[in-house]
Amino acid sequence: MVYLAAVRRFAAISLLLLAAGSGCGYSLVGYSAGFDGIRTVAIETPENDTFVPGVEYLVADALRREFLRRGAVRVVDDPAAADLVLSGAVSRVRSSGRSFSSVVFSLEYELLLELELEARLADGQEIAIGRRSLRESEYYLASADVEATRKNRDEALRRLAAVLAERVHETLFETSSQ
Repeated sequence: MVYLAAVRRFAAISLLLLAAGSGCGYSLVGYSAGFDGIRTVAIETPENDTFVPGVEYLVADALRREFLRRGAVRVVDDPAAADLVLSGAVSRVRSSGRSFSSVVFSLEYELLLELELEARLADGQEIAIGRRSLRESEYYLASADVEATRKNRDEALRRLAAVLAERVHETLFETSSQ
């Protein structure tokens, strides 16, 4: 009985917060209409200017997933058939120790991922993507097990690629909608 009353109170509070939040300027972003005049996008695998093998495929995959997830434009393979072409390079991947134990072992590392991307319309016009949108870092845990540390680093790299892909999509959507 007490449990049921608590669930009802929680539901009532949730509805109240939802109603209050709807008038504060927040709204769902609609991507169904696509970008302004852009219906298709080709995402070229970026060049890898780092010593980390395969990072370019990770970034290209994150970009494709983000554009497919949002559904605003159709992802195509052929750049000649696309309204917008994304290309560029992975310019930096750097891992450095950030916190240390009393015997100078790294407990935590910081991973930095930096991209240099350009977006070109079919007519050759370039859409600017700010450099701040293309750089992000994240911490990951070190371990005495080298394989565990590598796995933590790879997961951090996947998360960074996903964050940067989201930023690229948002930047292109905001820029083309103006």
